[in-house]
Amino acid sequence: MNKLTYILIAFLLPLSQQLSAQHKMVFPGKTWEIVKDPEESGLSKDKLLEVKKLVEKDNTSALMIVVNGKVAYQWGEVDRKYNTHSMRKSVLSAMYGKYVREGIIDLEATMADLGIDDNEGLSEEEKKATVRDLLKARSGVYHPALYESSGMKRRKPARFSVRAGTHWYYNNWDFNVLGTIFEQKTGKRFFEALNEDIAQPIGMEDYGPADGTYISGKESRHRAYPFNITAKDLARFGLLMLHMGNWNGKQVIDSAWVAESTRYHSDATLYGSSGYGYMWWVARDFNKYPLYKGADLPEGSYAAQGAGGHHLIIIPAYDMVVVRRVNTDIPGNRGKDFGPVLKLILEARMDK
Repeated sequence: MNKLTYILIAFLLPLSQQLSAQHKMVFPGKTWEIVKDPEESGLSKDKLLEVKKLVEKDNTSALMIVVNGKVAYQWGEVDRKYNTHSMRKSVLSAMYGKYVREGIIDLEATMADLGIDDNEGLSEEEKKATVRDLLKARSGVYHPALYESSGMKRRKPARFSVRAGTHWYYNNWDFNVLGTIFEQKTGKRFFEALNEDIAQPIGMEDYGPADGTYISGKESRHRAYPFNITAKDLARFGLLMLHMGNWNGKQVIDSAWVAESTRYHSDATLYGSSGYGYMWWVARDFNKYPLYKGADLPEGSYAAQGAGGHHLIIIPAYDMVVVRRVNTDIPGNRGKDFGPVLKLILEARMDK
């Protein structure tokens, strides 16, 4: 991105995020600071008791609420590693920022430019899709992909039905190919790069490259890249994003990239959701659907979501990060709709 782009993004950055960036930034040390009384963080104890009663019966395994850089409330196994599922995509999006800024990855490079193909072969039109199209889930390449749910397969448009860049569809082919491109252009393996570029600089307590697993198969040449991570470490990543990529004075992710990747780019009505950025789900006022049913999130909020009920929600207007984990290693175990819990968390704010 050039200097003019950075300036334009600053104007596009939601006011809530600009205000949050002006707040005093507080960060955890080697371990998280946990407040003795959640009311110190502006959360009602009575409302949090309602939250506890709800998560005890909705298959939640761990919950963390971070306010002003401190743990205002936590419940469950926050130090147990769980599969990220599709939250991996938002993490990869964040990792792209450094290499886009350095000119190593060109967002306007096409699949033809990069030599990207797949088992069934890509058409000339499909090869016109750019890296930016993939980040937006707008490639128009509906080739079979790995790690797809039945719902993703059911919603997938017909092959060759749209032109590159013209249609939003939550497409694992796009997301997996972005992993391929990242490794090809940087010369780094994804899980090692995550450790080097993000985990170590922000002091993740538990993550290591061995926590990642590549998923391969006959459907596609392009692997999926899920990894396991604790709620504690996922909350650190959320706090990094909330502070526009800055960690205790060090710019780990370029702030312009955080702004660009987490702003609204596409309507996500097809998935019954609000909006979509660069592999982040985005809250957008007046869209047909909210980001979370029943929960009134301020515009400028955004989330990483994973199958089975995994959520990382960043709310800059409230200086808040929310993490919800589910033990999806248990066959058939899925978290219930998180909207009611998030609604209670937002209602717990005493200064609202």
